[in-house]
Amino acid sequence: MALLPLALLVQAAFGGTLGADPVAAITHQTGEWALRLVLLGLAMTPLRRLLGQPWPIRFRRLVGLYAFFYASLHLATYVVLDLGQYWQQLLDDIVKRPYITVGFAAWLLLVPLALTSTRGWMRRLGRRWGQLHKLAYVVGVLGVLHYLWLVKSDLREPLVYAAVLALLLGLRLWWRFRKPPAQAPMRGA
Repeated sequence: MALLPLALLVQAAFGGTLGADPVAAITHQTGEWALRLVLLGLAMTPLRRLLGQPWPIRFRRLVGLYAFFYASLHLATYVVLDLGQYWQQLLDDIVKRPYITVGFAAWLLLVPLALTSTRGWMRRLGRRWGQLHKLAYVVGVLGVLHYLWLVKSDLREPLVYAAVLALLLGLRLWWRFRKPPAQAPMRGA
């Protein structure tokens, strides 16, 4: 199911329906799907808690790997199709353009998450695996920031992503810091 957006994008590319700037369309769509999947991955734990069901957690790693896949396509489209593999231009853009800096940082943080997403790495890293994978929160923030800084005029769409991220992180904070319910006094005491 997560490959459907890529299939539709390939179909549009071969059908010539990507618009006047096909490279920009590919870059935009792969970036949006990367961000959507990062947010979906972050939504799995709240979804599990709200539903009281364990099944969302089973999909979290897979969703994260697809997020990395689309983020890598996003970066590859920019480097190969937009910059023509001029690596020096990429380095210059990372230094000069803050939205590219944070987008590239988000991709860099996804790399260790993707590499350590196997059960073998979970065993090897133990408790540190969970600590490492908290970088997904940072990736979400950087991804939303990348999109906000990229858009020049109509901020509605990136603000929707920002609101979803704020909701997901807010739920986590609320669950972490809320006071446990008071214990009822024991009868006869």
